[in-house]
Amino acid sequence: MDWRSPLWIDGDQPTPDTQAERHVTSLSCSESDGSSHTDDRSSETAVKVAFLRRGDAYPDTPSRVVVFETHMSWVFLAGPHAYKLKKPVCHEGLDFTTMEGRRLDCEAELRLNCRLAPDVYLDIVPLVADEAGCLALAAPGCVVDWLVKMRRLSEEAMLDRAIAAGRVDASHIRKIAQLLADFYQRAGRVRMSGLHYRKRLERGVRADLRELDDPAWRLSRPLVRRVAERQLERLQRDAALFDERAQADRIVDGHGDLRPEHICLEAEPVIIDCLEFNQELRLLDPADELAFLALECERLGAPSVGERILGAYEELSGDRPDPGLVRFYRDYRAYRRAKIAIWHLRDHPGRDRDKWRRRARRYLELAMSEP
Repeated sequence: MDWRSPLWIDGDQPTPDTQAERHVTSLSCSESDGSSHTDDRSSETAVKVAFLRRGDAYPDTPSRVVVFETHMSWVFLAGPHAYKLKKPVCHEGLDFTTMEGRRLDCEAELRLNCRLAPDVYLDIVPLVADEAGCLALAAPGCVVDWLVKMRRLSEEAMLDRAIAAGRVDASHIRKIAQLLADFYQRAGRVRMSGLHYRKRLERGVRADLRELDDPAWRLSRPLVRRVAERQLERLQRDAALFDERAQADRIVDGHGDLRPEHICLEAEPVIIDCLEFNQELRLLDPADELAFLALECERLGAPSVGERILGAYEELSGDRPDPGLVRFYRDYRAYRRAKIAIWHLRDHPGRDRDKWRRRARRYLELAMSEP
């Protein structure tokens, strides 16, 4: 579920020098009790974001701050650290409209991401207002929100950048596969019947179809329906493959969003940004998650990278899912990604319409492509 792709990236923000500018970004405690209407919450968020754009908001006082906006968060790259502020939004499977809800999600993000990036996710930090209404991080005052504090990673070390530059080597493949094999071995198992597992997947296909078949998106409706029909037919025809995975306790509490841009190729790789807000979206077959990663590598023009990671995982773990099952998962994820691309049009109709429509069409083509 890609609610996290940047909608846009702000340019570097210079640090203001005057105390007068600091008072512009102020907020009273009474404005942030979680009971305000949507317009009020948007206004409060704008005040918080204006403050957090500033280098002097942070202990390290960086000279510049880079700002990312996603569907669910604002991310501030400030010197050696990154800070994430949750938006007060309500979407399918999550509700961040109250400060308590955002705090709990910050705690979940810290806890769950420490599974694959233990030295990246550092703490949750309060954003406070003093008696004069001035904002500060981790200072005395009334808490008005919470942020996740992370160690800032090198953008050039992310797997998607390495793919683009042709810098992915055998050592990278092996280390990613080992990290994931160990992770899935430790991950909590989720017991469910094969029938229940297949019904979950079927519901997912039908939900995606309902969204993608809307004529407002100007997609090929025959193609949208053919993809769904083929996936539903395969669920029925290959029922034994899915039942075998469920009966073998292969369903785990995984990452949920295993894409190249979430894998950092440090000396020992780390994987960030799991789907902390909804456990249901993390309950999956490791083969599903690895097929998703392979799909995204293929979309970036490097299908061999995902294939090699899957092959190394199979060797290291001894888990060798049927190739037909892996293919179903790949196509299932492509269909889901087409829907998520369309969500960008629905939620931000004025932004990059052609880009997201092209992205949705590309995923539909991938879902129908032959092995």
